[in-house]
Amino acid sequence: MDYKEIINSSEVVLVEFFASWCPHCQRMMPIVAQIKELLAGKVKIYQYDIDEYAELAQANGADSVPTFIIYKNGQEQWRESGELDGQVLLSKIESYLS
Repeated sequence: MDYKEIINSSEVVLVEFFASWCPHCQRMMPIVAQIKELLAGKVKIYQYDIDEYAELAQANGADSVPTFIIYKNGQEQWRESGELDGQVLLSKIESYLS
């Protein structure tokens, strides 16, 4: 699947660009995994390691990690970089569910 198909694969899609060596990303991993479980069937979540997907990260302006991007109907709605509180991230995603 290419990126365009991915961001259109569900009404609401969360994309995270991360790096395995990044301590902030490592702390976000269990939080994102939990959100994935909580929102299963409602939201698709895709995670891309910037070392493996450098061109994709660059094309989407993910200059720092982690970078979270929420898409609704294929359009970018929200973007944030850095470590986030899990509840803040969850609430933000849920705010785009109709």
